[in-house]
Amino acid sequence: MRSFLGRLHGRVRTDMLKLGTRRHFSPEEILIREGDRSHYVVLLHSGFAKVTAGLENGREALLAIRAGGDIVGEMAALDDAPRSATVTACGEISASVVEYNDLQLFLRRHSDAAMTLTGMVVEKLRWANRRRVEFGSLPVKARLARVLSELAISHGHPVRRSLVIGIALSQPELAALTGSSEVTVHKALRELRQEGLLATGYRRITVLDLSGLRRAASLPDSPPHHPQKPY
Repeated sequence: MRSFLGRLHGRVRTDMLKLGTRRHFSPEEILIREGDRSHYVVLLHSGFAKVTAGLENGREALLAIRAGGDIVGEMAALDDAPRSATVTACGEISASVVEYNDLQLFLRRHSDAAMTLTGMVVEKLRWANRRRVEFGSLPVKARLARVLSELAISHGHPVRRSLVIGIALSQPELAALTGSSEVTVHKALRELRQEGLLATGYRRITVLDLSGLRRAASLPDSPPHHPQKPY
């Protein structure tokens, strides 16, 4: 799935880039906080951000990863409801903070951009529903393999014959993404390493065999021509 900015072209893209105030966010800085009633969106130009939400048991669920070109905070800006998640910088981020009124004026002027934004919200919801169904029937190892193969396709950069996932994720964050415990994720990572599919270091994961990882995830060996970028 291409980013919001990646789907805009010509004058529409140029006008979108003129909106808002340019900001720099440091690692672990919060862009958007769950429960806030703020009404702005953030357009990421570079870097990665994680989207998290608090659970009733006090733990935190990692919902998604967003990258340069993505827009975050659009749901609360569009429906006037409290923020449903927190967005935190995973590293250095360059972004534009766009106020609700400015976004609304832009979307009225560019109906195709409004349709694009609405379509992306629908895609995110559809992906979340599909993920819940899939994960209900998959063991943790297959869930982890699916998450890592998707991240490798969407955010990996080639090094020799492997793909280094360009996001630093801890084991607790991987556990949150797969809906499992840290102990189970640790075991699944070890098994995938032993099978020669992955290499891991401190907050670094390298996919050595993408086709094999996709088979472990119960996916076709080859990704679709236009791979979905769910995170």
